[in-house]
Amino acid sequence: MSKWLTSYKGALAASKRTSRPILANFTGSDWCGWCMRLAEEVFDTDTFSDWAKTTVVLLTIDFPDRKRQTAQVKAQNKRLQEKHKVEGYPTVIFLDSAGARIGESGYESGGAKRWIARAERILSASRKRSR
Repeated sequence: MSKWLTSYKGALAASKRTSRPILANFTGSDWCGWCMRLAEEVFDTDTFSDWAKTTVVLLTIDFPDRKRQTAQVKAQNKRLQEKHKVEGYPTVIFLDSAGARIGESGYESGGAKRWIARAERILSASRKRSR
């Protein structure tokens, strides 16, 4: 399965190093039903993992009820939630290596292939704008 980072600074560094955008998953991983469905139907699949390995840097911005997080991670996640005006979960925001928003997605029924197709449209539009 894919490796999800929890450090925003680490994701920015990886994005710069690999020239890949960041896929930031704002989630309530242990209480949000739609977040769990997105994880199960998309993020936890081999199809997604294979796509992500060569396309994006994965970043989890989690707001759990029961999972423990450091004070540093909680503060980072709150800052990012406020900066990007995230009001619901799941929200998936694509960022460039400077942390600027490229586009946004969320839960979409239809499984990994359908979700990836939408993500590719978002990323493709961004590539065209940056030329």
